[in-house]
Amino acid sequence: MAAKVEANGGSGKVGVSVVSAKIPAVAHPLAEKPDEVASNISYHAQFSPHFSPFKFEPEQAYYATAESVRDRLIRQWNETYAHFHKVDPKQTYYLSMEFLQGRALTNAIGNLNIQDAYADALRKFGLELEEITEQEKDAALGNGGLGRLASCFLDSMATLNLPAWGYGLRYRYGLFKQRITREGQEEVAEDWLEKFSPWEVVRHDILYPIRFFGHVEVNPNGSRKWVGGEVVQALAYDVPIPGYQTKNTISLRLWEAKASAEDFNLFLFNDGQHDAASVLHSRAQQICAVLYPGDTTEGGKLLRLKQQFFLCSASLQDIISRFKERRQGPWNWSEFPTKVAVQLNDTHPTLVIPELMRLLMDNEELGWEEAWDVTSRTVAYTNHTVLPEALEKWSQPVMWKLLPRHMEIIQEIDKRFTAVISTTRLDLESELATMRILDDNPQKPVVRMANLCVVSSHAVNGVAQLHSDILKSELFANYVSIWPTKFQNKTNGITPRRWIQFCNPELSRIITKWLKTDKWVTNLDLLTGLRQFADNEDLQEEWLSAKMASKKRLARFVLQVTGESIDPDSLFDIQVKRIHEYKRQLLNILGVIYRYKKLKEMSPEERKKSTPRTVMIGGKAFATYTNAIRIVRLVNDVGAVVNSDPEVNSFLKVVFVPNYNVSVAEVLIPGSELSQHISTAGMEASGTSNMKFALNGCLIIGTLDGANVEIREEIGEENFFLFGATAEDVPRLRKERENGLFNPDPRFEEAKKFIRSGVFGSYDYSPLLESLEGNSGYGRGDYFLVGHDFPSYMDAQAKVDEVYRDRKKWLKMSILSTAGSGKFSSDRTIAQYAKEIWNIEECRVP
Repeated sequence: MAAKVEANGGSGKVGVSVVSAKIPAVAHPLAEKPDEVASNISYHAQFSPHFSPFKFEPEQAYYATAESVRDRLIRQWNETYAHFHKVDPKQTYYLSMEFLQGRALTNAIGNLNIQDAYADALRKFGLELEEITEQEKDAALGNGGLGRLASCFLDSMATLNLPAWGYGLRYRYGLFKQRITREGQEEVAEDWLEKFSPWEVVRHDILYPIRFFGHVEVNPNGSRKWVGGEVVQALAYDVPIPGYQTKNTISLRLWEAKASAEDFNLFLFNDGQHDAASVLHSRAQQICAVLYPGDTTEGGKLLRLKQQFFLCSASLQDIISRFKERRQGPWNWSEFPTKVAVQLNDTHPTLVIPELMRLLMDNEELGWEEAWDVTSRTVAYTNHTVLPEALEKWSQPVMWKLLPRHMEIIQEIDKRFTAVISTTRLDLESELATMRILDDNPQKPVVRMANLCVVSSHAVNGVAQLHSDILKSELFANYVSIWPTKFQNKTNGITPRRWIQFCNPELSRIITKWLKTDKWVTNLDLLTGLRQFADNEDLQEEWLSAKMASKKRLARFVLQVTGESIDPDSLFDIQVKRIHEYKRQLLNILGVIYRYKKLKEMSPEERKKSTPRTVMIGGKAFATYTNAIRIVRLVNDVGAVVNSDPEVNSFLKVVFVPNYNVSVAEVLIPGSELSQHISTAGMEASGTSNMKFALNGCLIIGTLDGANVEIREEIGEENFFLFGATAEDVPRLRKERENGLFNPDPRFEEAKKFIRSGVFGSYDYSPLLESLEGNSGYGRGDYFLVGHDFPSYMDAQAKVDEVYRDRKKWLKMSILSTAGSGKFSSDRTIAQYAKEIWNIEECRVP
C-alpha cells in the first residue's frame, strides 16, 4: 500500500494518513543515518502505538520521533549509570521544587548532534522537523528563573560529565496556563500530561512510603519513632538529560504521589460511600496536582508543606538506598558525605535537614552528634532572594500537626545553636532573637527556614556578586561573623546550547564562521574573539541579517498568538519575566504611556523623526497577587488603545505576549533588540534572562541590580543603558520618602494623570496608582521607587532612541554584547559548584 495523503476531515490541514510502505518499519534504536532513522520512526508509529492505526499526522509523527530519539538516550542513560555504579564517585543530588525544562526534542537531537539526520528522515514522510518540534508541549514543572536555572544546571552537569541527579515533583497541571481576555489574565490548568510525555520512564520498582501527621512514640531505651497518620507512596519517573556531544546522560527524577490498592476501601464503596472509599487516593493526587497551590487557608498551607516534605523524604530515601546498595552493612555513615552532596535550590527543600537527621537517628540508630556531623557535611544551600516575603517561614502549629518528629528535631537544633551562641559569642546575645531558627512570638510562632539552612549547611551561596555581598553584609551578617568561610558567591549562568546554538541558528553560524571554530558552544569565553571584528562592516551586515531573520520569525509568532501585526523594521523592545512590583513592569508601561501621549501631541512631521518601537511584555502574575494582575490588565488596555490608533500605531505598538514559557522565550530572545531588566536595585538576586538576551546580541536597559552589574562589567559600560538608584541609595531614598521629601518628576505625574483620564478604558486603576503615591502606609509610599527612577529611565530610553538611529553604532554594541557574555555560561557556574562546594569530579563514560 503506497503512502496516501488526504485532507484532514475538512479542516484544510493535510496529514500523512498512513505511514509509508516505502519506509520499512524496522527497529534501529541507535540509528544515525536518515534511512535508518526513518525506519525507526516508522517502527515506533506501528509498534509503539498510542493512536488509532492509519493516522500519521504531525502529532503522531512527533510521538514516534520522540520515541525514536529516546531509544538512543536510553542506551546512553544505561551506560552512564552502569559506569557510575562501577566507579562509585561522589555524586551530587540537586533538589528543586521547579525544573523549567522546555521542549526536549530539539535539545536532545541537538546535544546528540543528529538534527540533520532527523530532518532528512522526516522529509521522507513529507514532514518538516520544525513542524514536528512545534507539536511538543512544554513540561509544566516550573514557573520562572528558579526552575529554568535548575534545568540549565542539569544540562551543564551532563555536558561536563559530572555524576549528578536532579530531583523534583511531577506536577500534573503545572502553575497555570495563562489566557488573556478583555478582563486581563485568566488562569487555566496546564495540559502537558493530557496525553502523555514520551520522555519520561516510570520506574515501578522505585517506590517509597511517605508519612504525614501521626505521633512520636518513645521506646523504653529512649529511642523515638514516628508512627500513625497517613502514608502515601512516592513513585519515580525518570527523564533523561543528555550532555552536549558526550555519552553522559543523567537523570531528572520526578516523584508522583499515589495510594495503593490496599488503601481503597471496597466495603465503603459497595455501601455507596464512594468518596469516602478512596479518600487517601484523592489526597495523594492533590500532592502533585499543582505547583505552588494557594496557601491563604490552613488546607493550602498543609498541602504546600506536604509537597515540600514529599520531595525531601522520597529523594533522601532514594539517595540512602543508593549509598547502601554499593556497600555491605553495617554501613560506615561517616563515609556518606564523601559520596553524597545534596544541594538545596532555595528554601523549599529545607526539610531535607530534619528528615536526614530523622532517617539517620530513628532508622539507622545513629546518635545526635554523628547524625548532625553527617547532615551538615552533606547539605549545602543556595539562597535566591532577599525579599522578606520570599524567605519561607512556616507556622509552628502547622508543622507540629503534619511533621511532629521533625519539629522535635528542629527544636533541638535551635536549642543547641542558641546554647553555642550564649556560651561562645556574648557579643551576639542581643541579636539572638533574629538569628534563632524558631520565632516563638506567641501571636505567630514560626520556623524560619532560611535560618535553619544557614545553621545546618556546610556552604551557603548567593547567585550574583551583588546579591552575595548583600547576604553577607545584611541578611546573614551575624552568621558570617561565626562562620566566615561558609558563605560563597556562584554567579548564575545559562546553557549556551539551548539559549543560542539551538534557538538562534543564524547567529550561531555567523559566530562559528568568524571565530573559525564551534568550540565556543562548550567554551563560551571564546566569544571574546568577536571583539576584534566589532567594527567590521561585513560582520555587521551578516549580524543585521541574522537579527532580521529572528525578528521576522518573532513577528509571525506574535501575529499567530495575539492577532497583532508588528513591523520588523521597528525597534523590538522586550520585558519578559514573572509579573512582580519589584521587577517594575509598571515602570515600563508608564514610560510607554508617556511616549504615547507625546506622540499624540506631535505633528505628523515630528512623528516621522521618532524611532518606531514595538514594546512586548510577557509573564505570569500569581492569581492572588492583585497588583500584578492589575499590571497585566493595564498593559493589555494600553495595547488595545495604542494599536488601534491610526495616528500613532506605525510609530508605537504595545503587545502582551500570553503564556510566557521556555518555548516562547526561544522565539522572543533571538528577535529582541532592547531588553528591560529594571528591578529596584538590591531586590533581584541575579536574573538569568538578562544573560540570555545579552548573549543573543540584545542591548540591555537596566539598573545596577543582580547580574546586571557583572554583565555591564563584562560587555563594557558604554554598551549598557544604565539608569536608576543604586542598592546603597535605596534605604536612604525610602527614608526620605517617608519624611515627605520626594518631589515627583512632572513627566511621571503626567503619565499617571493620563491613565486616570480614562483614555485606556473604564477599569479603576486607582489602587495600582495609589501604590505609587503617599509617603507611607500599607500598599502606599512607592516602596519600589518607580517615581524616583522614572526621570532617569525616560532619559535612558531617549538615549536608546538616539543610538538606534545610528545603525553602525547599534550593531557594534550588539556584537560587543555577545562577545562579553562568555562568563555567563552555566558550564562555568557548575564547574565552580563542583569544585568549591560539592567536591565532585568528572566521571566520563568511556
